[in-house]
Amino acid sequence: MAINRWLRATLCLLTLLASFGFLAWFLPRALNPTETSPEKRREDSLWIETSPHPLDRFACRWLSLCGLHHLRSDPAVALDPASSVFVQHELRRRDGLDAVDYGGRPPRNTRRDDSRSSFRKRLTKTKRRIIKQVPDFVLRHAPYVHLSSDEEFWPSDLAHHLAHMNATDKHGKPLQDDYLDSIALDRLDELDADVTLHSRDNVEARPAWLYSRDGIPQGHQDDDDDDDDGKTHPAQSIASPHLERTTWFDADKAHPPHRLAYPSVPSQQQHDPLLLLLRRRGHKPDEKGRSSAPAVLILVDKGSGILDAFWFFFYSYNLGQTVVGLRFGNHVGDWEHCMVRFQHGIPRGLYLSEHEGGQAYAWSAVEKSADGNRPVVYSALGSHAMYALPGDHPYVLPFGLLKDVTDRGPLWDPALNNLAYHYDYTRDDDQALDPATSNPSAPTSWFHFAGRWGDAVYPLADGRQWRLFGQYHYVTGPSGPKFKHLHRSRLCSAEGKMCRLLYQLDPKGTWY
Repeated sequence: MAINRWLRATLCLLTLLASFGFLAWFLPRALNPTETSPEKRREDSLWIETSPHPLDRFACRWLSLCGLHHLRSDPAVALDPASSVFVQHELRRRDGLDAVDYGGRPPRNTRRDDSRSSFRKRLTKTKRRIIKQVPDFVLRHAPYVHLSSDEEFWPSDLAHHLAHMNATDKHGKPLQDDYLDSIALDRLDELDADVTLHSRDNVEARPAWLYSRDGIPQGHQDDDDDDDDGKTHPAQSIASPHLERTTWFDADKAHPPHRLAYPSVPSQQQHDPLLLLLRRRGHKPDEKGRSSAPAVLILVDKGSGILDAFWFFFYSYNLGQTVVGLRFGNHVGDWEHCMVRFQHGIPRGLYLSEHEGGQAYAWSAVEKSADGNRPVVYSALGSHAMYALPGDHPYVLPFGLLKDVTDRGPLWDPALNNLAYHYDYTRDDDQALDPATSNPSAPTSWFHFAGRWGDAVYPLADGRQWRLFGQYHYVTGPSGPKFKHLHRSRLCSAEGKMCRLLYQLDPKGTWY
């Protein structure tokens, strides 16, 4: 009997372990809205191998529990550098991996490989550029952005961000020469696609430049936050492009719209309760809401009267969200964007970026300013993901465990301070991007930088890193605007099922 009880207990334990192992293998794949390529899987295997602890590698590989001994709180406020758990000594060299220096500036004797000559690829600009204006209708329908009331990491100036970054190769080795002592916007394209910009500081010490407090929009504070927006926007999602009389939602130079038609304004819009509420509250364009950190406006002509106005917003730091007190999704550098599509100067729809994807909306669906001209969008606390409604926005994990939060915090008006450009996606040279007449001397080199704007994913050996069920504490910084599918024919950057055009706001909807 005792042996039978022992066998049953052993079988139960093995069954539980097998079930947990299956869930640990299955859940990260089921919850990931994007496909994982074979290259990503190989990189993941190497990432696991960076841990010097066999038990850690085993738990990571088979139970999807990585870096459990690194778990701790990660508040937004500044930490005491002396108590930081940042541990460089734990890193070690393993087959297929190079040692990584995560502390401060690279040593003076660091030398680049001869292959770094590929960085020196500056092109002689012999063709005289035709500088074009920003059309009035683009600024007239520019978005208003509500930042979070509790935001700590504000809009950043690109040049200020670069002043605090080093360049590293794909293995994390710092590069060093006279140029790299001071990375500049007008020479950034000298770095190739394998280069990652890496913070000179330990970001867990929360250096002041991460917060970009100078970028806080000036002058505007909302008066209250007690409106019930959910009641003014029924939770109904309609993805029916066939209702349109024109294919404006899927057009480029090679595929013009089948028919050209101007949008009609729904008669009920004049009596929309949200519009009446906004008239009482304000949102009128004025000098309030200006940030010292310029937004980036990139205009892309798709032909046949179709113009996409991409509004890019840059932040030096993305603070991830918390689940049961643990934070996931931090990264250095953060590019978010809102794209407004025009047809013959009339706004037809817009797209809001959100983590690995985003959501597209018909123009009539989104909240507007008091005059009905400008869309009002919301930037999530910490992550800066963009949404069409205030409130909670769960993503990836079930039961709302991981969620973004938006509210009617400080209002940012990017039309008051921006760097504007015209981009020809049919060209593949340094002449593809031209500054607008509003800033004819604006640098363009930064746009062609194909590397990452923030630290590469920290290895498992780094004391700042952990990963639970596929969710990292720190992920790799983003690529720049050029690599955000500016050539897209459809509103959203994703294709297939993940590209839906909504005609009504859905507080519970997701893009995936």
